[in-house]
Amino acid sequence: MTLASDVDGGSRHDRVPAAYAVLDRLDGRVLEVNEAFVRLLGHPRATLLAGSLSDLLSLAGRIYSETHLMPMLDLNGHVEEVALDVVATDGARIPVLMNAVLDRTGERATIRVVLFGALERRRYETELLRATRAAQEARAQADELARTLQQTLIPPVPPVIPRLEVSAVYRPAGDGDEVGGDFYDVFSIAPSTWVVVLGDVAGKGVHAATVTAFIRHTVRDLAMQLADPADLLHALDRALHARPTERFCSAVLLRLTEGDAGWSIAGAAAGHPLPILGRRDGTLVDLGRPGSLIGLVDDPHFTTFTHRLAPDEFVTLLTDGVTEARRDRELFGEDAVRDVVRSRASDPDGVSAGVVAAAIDYQRGFPHDDIAVLTLYPSAPDGTVR
Repeated sequence: MTLASDVDGGSRHDRVPAAYAVLDRLDGRVLEVNEAFVRLLGHPRATLLAGSLSDLLSLAGRIYSETHLMPMLDLNGHVEEVALDVVATDGARIPVLMNAVLDRTGERATIRVVLFGALERRRYETELLRATRAAQEARAQADELARTLQQTLIPPVPPVIPRLEVSAVYRPAGDGDEVGGDFYDVFSIAPSTWVVVLGDVAGKGVHAATVTAFIRHTVRDLAMQLADPADLLHALDRALHARPTERFCSAVLLRLTEGDAGWSIAGAAAGHPLPILGRRDGTLVDLGRPGSLIGLVDDPHFTTFTHRLAPDEFVTLLTDGVTEARRDRELFGEDAVRDVVRSRASDPDGVSAGVVAAAIDYQRGFPHDDIAVLTLYPSAPDGTVR
């Protein structure tokens, strides 16, 4: 068998822009190479023609060639985009992609090979892998930061308030590791005055958590300046509008003041489920009127309500992760919430836990949104429940 390279020292495929070679199938000996192949490997043409395919491959490439490449060629007659490293004259490894076909038409079987330099592709893949790992690490760090931040937004245990019991339960979405925007806070602004706020910032993750932190601390600051809950929500709305964020939130805020006649409540809602006022006999009513979401509209409206809390009454606040708990296409809904609250009315200490448990059970143990429920009720001067 006479090839063009045997006649003139060159190859009839020298003008082909891809690296091309012909190999003997039996022993892998190089029978023909074109100029692009010579340039790619940097070996003299005579050296290449005196060697075999194995001489051109890295050690790993040789093993792969014997165990996979050649068997695939014999079985299928061709291989495409096989990633290999060929060895240049200076010993450097050059990443290539190999396409090859088995040709049995001549006197002896040959393998026609085309190599495409893959150095830039290899660099791209390496950089992509590095960037992916960096992104994963950054995501993990962001999630950890968000979880740490959220731990500061949810009091580990409700504060002790003389003659007022506070029962609160919080459950994040999913398996409990997902960071959401639900929060609550209970703090004192005077010896006999306490502020309770429960809210839900749109979205999840570190961005929602940072906005939640901003809202929580802004509420604490504003509560020292503004006694009227509606005025406070207006001020909070302006503060969130001034912040460079597309996040908005719902919230309900109560200001509780203890006097000679017991606890009085002034409150306002902002696009949030209204507080539920319950009595030990199972009677339930809503407190207040719905208001605008905070940070969403240009001209929001908020309305302050007042109520004097009787000894047999309690107030339950909750986020929409309860009412909008979903099973298939059906929502848990307000009626189901009221049924749970009514069933626990004789023992308000169990209302919050009962509502959360019912909402999670409705979702077959996997809540799709954060859930926060908080219940307040008077206690006797000696700390016992009336």
